[in-house]
Parts: sequence; C-alpha cells; structure tokens
Amino acid sequence: MQPSRILQAMGHGEKPNITGFDMRKFLKATATPRYDPWERNEAWRYTGRFSRFHRFKNSLPGLGIATVAFAGYCLYEHFFLKDDHDHHGEPVQHSKGL
Repeated sequence: MQPSRILQAMGHGEKPNITGFDMRKFLKATATPRYDPWERNEAWRYTGRFSRFHRFKNSLPGLGIATVAFAGYCLYEHFFLKDDHDHHGEPVQHSKGL
C-alpha cells in the first residue's frame, strides 16, 4: 500500500503508520488458531476428574483429617493432661564442669 493512501485512510485521529503494518491485525491472527487438529484428543485433560478443581482437591488427601486430629489432641492435652508438679519454686540444678 502506498504511504499517501495510508495517511488518507487514517483520518480517525490515530497516528499514521506509513509501513502498512497493523499490529492489532497481527496479534489477532497469531493469538489462537482457528482449528486445532489435536483439540479433540487433548480435551479429556481438562474435563471430569481431571479438571482444575479435582486436581487441587486431591493434591493433599489427608490434610483435613490430620488437622482435625491434631486440634483434638491439642484440646485434650490442654484440658485433661495438667501437670500437677510446680517446678517454678524449686532451685535450678546445674551440672558442674567435667
């Protein structure tokens, strides 16, 4: 295309491009192919049991049970396993050098 025709066509307030290269058209053409021959073969990877939600859900299988068990043990230890001995009033015993 001739530069004068490009300048005349660009009366929309945009900066004229004398090379004739349109970056928007280029990005639109290269973004995604219109037809992917392998799309049907790859579709199973993102549906059903292999969806993003199911992959994340099964990534840490025992974390929920372990968290509940640990919290239960911490509560049991805090309320039922009290230390009856008072160690704060006893003098500290240091071992003397060898």
